[in-house]
Amino acid sequence: MSPRRPKVVIVGAGFGGLEAAKALNRLAVDVTVIDRQNHHCFQPLLYQVATAALSPAEIAWPIRHILRQQRNATVLMAEVSGIDLAGRCVQTSAGPISYDYLVIATGATHSYFGHDDWIDFAPGLKRIEDATRIRRSILLAFEHAELAHDDAERQRLLTFVIVGGGATGVEMAGAIAEIARQTLAKDFRRIDPRSSRIILLEAGPRVLPTLPEDLSRYAEHTLTRMGVDVRTSTPVINCDRRGVDLDRGRIDASTIIWAAGVVASPAARWLGAEHDRAGRVLVRPDLSLPDHPEVFVIGDAAGVHDQTGAMVPGVAQAAKQMGRYVGRVIAARVDETPSLPPFRYRSFGDLATIGRRAAVVNFGYLRLKGFVGWLFWSLVHIYFLIGVKNRFIVAFTWLWDYLTFHRGARLITEVPPPGRG
Repeated sequence: MSPRRPKVVIVGAGFGGLEAAKALNRLAVDVTVIDRQNHHCFQPLLYQVATAALSPAEIAWPIRHILRQQRNATVLMAEVSGIDLAGRCVQTSAGPISYDYLVIATGATHSYFGHDDWIDFAPGLKRIEDATRIRRSILLAFEHAELAHDDAERQRLLTFVIVGGGATGVEMAGAIAEIARQTLAKDFRRIDPRSSRIILLEAGPRVLPTLPEDLSRYAEHTLTRMGVDVRTSTPVINCDRRGVDLDRGRIDASTIIWAAGVVASPAARWLGAEHDRAGRVLVRPDLSLPDHPEVFVIGDAAGVHDQTGAMVPGVAQAAKQMGRYVGRVIAARVDETPSLPPFRYRSFGDLATIGRRAAVVNFGYLRLKGFVGWLFWSLVHIYFLIGVKNRFIVAFTWLWDYLTFHRGARLITEVPPPGRG
């Protein structure tokens, strides 16, 4: 009788979870990937879905399709509700699933800093559903403004507020400015979309605070030239359906987009584990849970320091490196080979795009900005898309949009009830 194969359960099919599964491809283990959705989303391009540049199918792929050739992998679409560490079991909507090794890769969600009721008025951008909701809100704002007879209401409808000056906020602000100033400029008769107000609010002293100051200044200057009102050192103190309150007054707006912060998934609560203020589970240098070496936490859900002592950032490249590393750690244990050295994060640079002709890229030793930075940003994102077909489609779409200012995904597919737009 052949020995029982170890069971590896991976919760979450984001960048880290998929890399962990792929790293176990040729290992004599049974891999179960659990996710509450049936697709993997390329989050760095979600803002392009939210601003009608790309359709959801161009940046998301079925998990089963991605892992279809991995014979030892099973995909389950289910919701996780808890973890029994003593019994080595994951509690899911499909029933309990036992494991020998567990990998938590559940990512992060929006953080409203104690004001969770703001989510109804200021959606964040983490899932396809978020992107289509924001796209609907942006496009409806112009449609409703075309119908409005009151000047004050028309101005409110054509005011867009983005809260948070990180990469997502900068990219959203630039993309909305392009929609208003270029894409929709000649599409309406009663309104001039170019009169729209796009306001980017950042609580800190500068946008893109993780980048060098010269790139941050360039990004702010570029946004300002595009017509974006950039306000730094401006925290939001309240948010409602008709706008935001600041310590210096109020901005009436129909569309508010939250890009100000994230908090880790409920992994720490499931595990009863020590965590930081952002909810990230504090793990050992090999990314395992203290006192439970068979449990690993990776990606945005993990709190781990790099070789310089800084916290590893919650970005796709870090999650993928963690996934591959944990896969190798599990393989070493199953094969009873020497253990691996501690996880070591290698940064390949930070990137952010600012509209259709400008981006900032920081490699530490090399900094790019402007059109050259945008070309590099485009090539990197196309390269990391899944499948040759998707790379070709996205590359062609971007080239066509660049030449024509056209955005082909401008569909309002669901109109919310009155008062919910």
